[in-house]
Amino acid sequence: MTQGIDGGTSVVRRWQLAAALKALREQAGIRQEAAVDKLRRGPGRWSRSKLSRIENREHNVKPREVEQLLDAYGVDDPATRDDLVQLASASREQGWWASFNNELPDDVRQLLSIEGGLVALRDFQSQLVHGLLQTADYARAVMHAVYPGTFAPDDVERRVAARMVRQQIFAKDKPPRMHFILDQTILERVIGRPSIMRDQLRKLLDMTENPDVTIQVLPKEVPGSPGLEGPFALLTLPDPIPDIGYTEGPAGSLYIEDREQVRSRTLRFGILTELALSRADSIDAITKAMKDHQ
Repeated sequence: MTQGIDGGTSVVRRWQLAAALKALREQAGIRQEAAVDKLRRGPGRWSRSKLSRIENREHNVKPREVEQLLDAYGVDDPATRDDLVQLASASREQGWWASFNNELPDDVRQLLSIEGGLVALRDFQSQLVHGLLQTADYARAVMHAVYPGTFAPDDVERRVAARMVRQQIFAKDKPPRMHFILDQTILERVIGRPSIMRDQLRKLLDMTENPDVTIQVLPKEVPGSPGLEGPFALLTLPDPIPDIGYTEGPAGSLYIEDREQVRSRTLRFGILTELALSRADSIDAITKAMKDHQ
């Protein structure tokens, strides 16, 4: 499942609003057809397809439309009404990533929007340090290695800048809880030059001091693990949105909402957590790797 985004507006807020409105309709015991019948008696243009698109997160809903939906569902609690109307207004606000719209592909802009609304992130990487943990020099070296000759120098710098701005997520008043598991080969693989790797590993050590961040290293001695299938992440978003799986590759980004597939990835991450080194031993492994890049 991959949803499109409108410019730089918030994907998560729209998803949260859509899920809340659908839940309120179902709690009221009203089917979509009956809801549309009620809505058609009031202002605005309503249809079954429009309501379906709203609930499927394919259509932005205006604050006045939220009020009409709440009227139809018999929701008269002032706090609930105010929260959802404000959420509708906030979902249309531009995020910081909008200023990078011309340089970033749609799937990257969507990921940036989702990251801004995260409650928690669980992520396994087998090839590279996660973008939220990268230094600017490491990010630049990755882009030159993965996309040789593809981007002009100014384009590379804009993409590096966007990656660095993403890391402001750690400075939020209520930052998300983040749990990263890195394959040990990531620490040993030289990206760019040894000095870049030393600085990158030093940053990982700095991040281990953040109480909202857990970093574990999956040792090479592990003969086999669920990590062999490749990198993946679990995104925890505000209620009532359920956890979403995420993976990316040459074909683009994939968001996974099927409950069985999400449960499978949750189990895989749990196994990787048990197989990986403890936080303290992971710090020792990162420190040793940093000293090796002399």
